[in-house]
Order: sequence, then C-alpha cells, then structure tokens
Amino acid sequence: MDDLFCRGTVWLVGAGPGDPELLTRKAERLLGQADIVFYDALVGSEILALAVQAELVSVGKRAGRHSKDQASIDELIVRAAQEGRRVVRLKGGDPSIFGRSTEEIEACAAHGVPVRICPGITAASAAAASGIASLTLRGLARKLTFLTAHARAGEKLEHDWAALATGDATLAVYMGRVAAPEIARALIAAGRAPETPVMIAVDVSLPSERLIHGTLAALPFLVRTIADNDPTLLLIGEAVQPSSAALSGPDHFKETAAAYRYARE
Repeated sequence: MDDLFCRGTVWLVGAGPGDPELLTRKAERLLGQADIVFYDALVGSEILALAVQAELVSVGKRAGRHSKDQASIDELIVRAAQEGRRVVRLKGGDPSIFGRSTEEIEACAAHGVPVRICPGITAASAAAASGIASLTLRGLARKLTFLTAHARAGEKLEHDWAALATGDATLAVYMGRVAAPEIARALIAAGRAPETPVMIAVDVSLPSERLIHGTLAALPFLVRTIADNDPTLLLIGEAVQPSSAALSGPDHFKETAAAYRYARE
C-alpha cells in the first residue's frame, strides 16, 4: 500500500453509504496514511476518525448546498498534491456514481498529478440490503438503471421517460425527494404501472435509517414525511416489493409494512 500511496498522489475514495463498517479495507488503509482529507458533508465523524493523523478539510458538497464550487475543490486537491502531500478526496457512496469524479480526475491529469480511485458501496446496494431485497429479479427485473433527480435551479428534469418506464427495470434514483412527484407523474404517463412497487430509503445504513414502501402512484404523498435535509434514495420496480422476510422482520420494518399497506389501499 505504501507504494500505491506515494507523496503527491490523489486517491478518490468511496466512503460508502455511511456505516463505517461498510468501508472497504482499502479505503480504511488509505485514510490511515493520508496527510490531508477533503471530505463531503455526508461523511460521518466515525469515518473521519480513521484519519486521525491527517488534516481534515470539509468541502461541504451536498445536493443543492455546496460550500465550495467544483473548480475550487479541484484547485485544492491539486495544490495539496503539488505540495507533496498524500491526498484523499473522500466522497459518499462510490466516487464514480454521481460523485463528479471526472472533473477531479481531469484536473489532476492536467497538472500531472497521479490520481487513483478506491470504490465504495453505493447507496442503492446498501438500501436493498437493509430492505432485504434484490435490485434485480429473474424474469421481472433484468435491468438496473442509476439516475439522478438533481437538476440546476429552474431547469426541468430531463430523462428518456419512455425508456425508463419499461416494466423489466429497477430504477435507483439518487437525490430524488424533491423531484419525486414529477418522477411519478412522468413514469406513469410514459406507461409504467401506477401500482409499481417503490422503496424510499432515508439515511441509508445509519442508525436513523428509514425505509418506506409504497407504490409509484403514492410516491408524491410518501415523500412528504421526509425532511428537506434528509439524504433520500428512491428504488422503483418489482424487485423492491417487500418480501415476507422484510415485513415480518425486526422493528425496523414495522413502519415499512404499515406504509406499504396504506399506500396500496
């Protein structure tokens, strides 16, 4: 590992969905060797504690509320590497899934800074695991599509709704709370069945995690129970229908079962 993390190198590291135990072993080792860590707003204190020897710099990136713009973050990580420091750019989930990794990779490459990626568990995988569900289902859900519901202020959410409305796909919608009503309307208008199962996951993998099951038609109502600043993921498709294991499981799933029954009525 020492040879992989030379001075003047940048590692884009996935912090996973939040639970420190879902970090990869490689991510933990990189954090333990970093000189400086630039971290996003959703990275928790238990994960940051693994880099006790490093300077910790919050760059505050979160949907809709960025304390630093992307160009400034690029400049910070490049400058730190040029100073001969071992740099970790710590991102929630997986750096390559809506993590704006390309911009940071290109900034490093433009200045001759070596850059590597350490993948992390993405929120969709962690949410399905918490819900005792699969993201695919033989014969019914043969495709898995990741999309973001985040758009710039004043811009319309643009997707190929007809392609997304096919019934044999699971949709994982990141940053989906605000746009949930629009997503539901667009998918139903494009032909997706209103009774399509939906799972809303909030604070995935954390002690405060909430999983709410319902239907696509009920999605605009269900997201009203979620606070503005709660990180929210939407999973849409037959594969995420609550299983008997989930509905008869621990207390964690009781709200899920009640919400699902209400939304189906």
